[in-house]
Amino acid sequence: MDNQITQPKIMIQRIALMALAILLALVLGIFAVRIVRASDPYVKTVLSLTGDPIQGHAIFQINCAGCHGWEADGRVGPSLQGVSKRKSPYGLIHQVISGDTPPMPKFQPSAKEMADLLSYLETL
Repeated sequence: MDNQITQPKIMIQRIALMALAILLALVLGIFAVRIVRASDPYVKTVLSLTGDPIQGHAIFQINCAGCHGWEADGRVGPSLQGVSKRKSPYGLIHQVISGDTPPMPKFQPSAKEMADLLSYLETL
């Protein structure tokens, strides 16, 4: 009888330990990804520069406004109003350069152009 009572307890403990292990692995994975991202030379260079929002606006008008609208309020692409409050600088850099979200194409600005673009996006 005692074995029947302890077996479910052991099973629950094992499930709880597995869930904790999975959660810990996810948390550690997120931190590892952030460390790798932060060590990317392009990202480090972009984030070390002071962007010019006026120059960033010009870059936006040439490369982005066709989809995101002249006022960055959305057309084919989503509105970018307040985007720097919703996404981290790395997230914005990744969004611009990756091409991971079609129909947005890969865009490969220089580090200075990317810093300027980030600076402009922060004004929205």
